[in-house]
Amino acid sequence: MLTPRLNLRIGVVQLSPKIGQVQVNLARARELCRKIKPQSLDLLCFPEMAFTGYVFENHSAILPHLEHPRTGPTSLFCAELAKNLGCYVIAGYPERLTSQELDEISKSEAGSQPQMTESGTEIHQVGANSAALYGPDGVWVSGYRKSHLFKIDLSWAKPGNGFQTFTLPSPIRTVSLGICMDLNPQIPNWTSAEGPYELADYAISNKANVLLLLNAWLDSGMEPDEPNDWHTLNYWAARTRPLWTDGKGDASSDEEDHKPDSEMEESGDETIVVVCNRAGEENGQTFAGTSAIFSMRRGSGRPKLLDMMARKEEGVRIWNIDL
Repeated sequence: MLTPRLNLRIGVVQLSPKIGQVQVNLARARELCRKIKPQSLDLLCFPEMAFTGYVFENHSAILPHLEHPRTGPTSLFCAELAKNLGCYVIAGYPERLTSQELDEISKSEAGSQPQMTESGTEIHQVGANSAALYGPDGVWVSGYRKSHLFKIDLSWAKPGNGFQTFTLPSPIRTVSLGICMDLNPQIPNWTSAEGPYELADYAISNKANVLLLLNAWLDSGMEPDEPNDWHTLNYWAARTRPLWTDGKGDASSDEEDHKPDSEMEESGDETIVVVCNRAGEENGQTFAGTSAIFSMRRGSGRPKLLDMMARKEEGVRIWNIDL
């Protein structure tokens, strides 16, 4: 007897936020989401640090924009939107550390020379690069802190304690979450398209049927006249290699590479990979946009790109996926 297929409805909001202009960015997000019909989604995603912007020069620059979980602007927005739409909503934001955390950091730094980033900026951990997840009733479900910090994060952010998985009602079920740089190995090996593949391996070990990435991923600069950043898209697929090979990231054979889609669909466990990236420019940095959704099956030999947004596009994209 065949098991009935589930229909998963996931939306991404690809934004081009203005740095430090939280209320302006929230207003833009509300405008973009205005046409989404209630009960039409299971999960709606916003990018990394969606409403504050991302490229802050140092801890002093980001300090006024740090938010408390549950009561900050991002949390209040997500709670309201989740309740209005009757779906789960997740967004990235810069979290303010607790008083206890700040006290512990202050004690550890007392009497020592300040640590510096490679660019010569003093390191003062005052926050965390985080995500907030709210349920259809508008209630906080959980939070997450980015574990693998990018160089822009290092001057102000405290790393998290590891990746996270959420178990949610069907059809979403088991979601593993990462924020941008979490897809890469730890510094100094972060530019490697090869292993280790910590996040993909983690998703497999937790039997995740959805891997979600909230990103502020920089544009590759390759083929700038193309509407999509294909170089970045291919890199994301390469960094999730265990999800579409044998689970260990081993290279597939030529035979596997040329499997028709019908055979791919009969391969191993499927993971839906959703990348919600931001667009636009900020303090001399350009972001890749190109938010995308993949179907990845263990042992299939290649990832299957289902859809993507454009490099410079700002808007909402909703995907209906049969599981």
